[in-house]
Amino acid sequence: MKFLKGSPDRARGVMLRVGAALALISVAAGCTYNEALGRNQLLFVSQGEMAQLASSAWTDLKKKEPISNDPKYTSRVNRVAPKIIRAAGGNPAQWEVQVFASDQLNAFALPGNKIGIYTGILDIMENDAQIAAVLGHEVAHVLFNHSGERYSQAAATQAGLGAASAAVGGSQTGNAALQALGLGVQVGAILPFSRKHELEADKFGVRYMHRGGYDANEAIRFWQKMAASKSGAPPEFLSTHPADATRISALQREISLLK
Repeated sequence: MKFLKGSPDRARGVMLRVGAALALISVAAGCTYNEALGRNQLLFVSQGEMAQLASSAWTDLKKKEPISNDPKYTSRVNRVAPKIIRAAGGNPAQWEVQVFASDQLNAFALPGNKIGIYTGILDIMENDAQIAAVLGHEVAHVLFNHSGERYSQAAATQAGLGAASAAVGGSQTGNAALQALGLGVQVGAILPFSRKHELEADKFGVRYMHRGGYDANEAIRFWQKMAASKSGAPPEFLSTHPADATRISALQREISLLK
């Protein structure tokens, strides 16, 4: 590995000790198997704990971001959101869906059943089914505690790098290894997991919209429109979101399985 100074044996030993430290953190943390997702989730915190952490952020956001009460937007969202939440097995009375007045082409979810959607993205949505695609995506993020998983991954990474730092003893070779490892964890673990979360949210989002009576093919049309509106996206392996072509291909496969 060219970025490590010193003998190959020394560099190899440093990386082995670093890897062992990270592996120890991962094993100690443990994982929870999620049957719906068909994979393990690394979770240090419950959905309830994440909801408490996010509560103040949601309150602050509503104070700082202009809220839209324009029926042009709110009536559409209020018409679609309850159907999607019910289709996902939830109770609409336990969710808060807020429309924010901004040109941003964006929507987001916070733990504790909070969803924000911007008027900018609503302006390019041609029908209720496209709103359903985005709201279904955000509902899935909440239900599968993706934010808690990212939180846990970040905590494990920091703990692992701290243990690795102690293992290498602060040598020049060790510091170089840690720098490379930090980048490797970001590109090799955290970003791919974030992309996995996005694809999972897409997958279950189209299931929810289909159960809610919407045409799931509108999800593809919407993402094609979003892809056409963007320019200068980073390479997929350096992005927290999957490439548009990857996302659309995955949606097409999922929709083909719907009955």
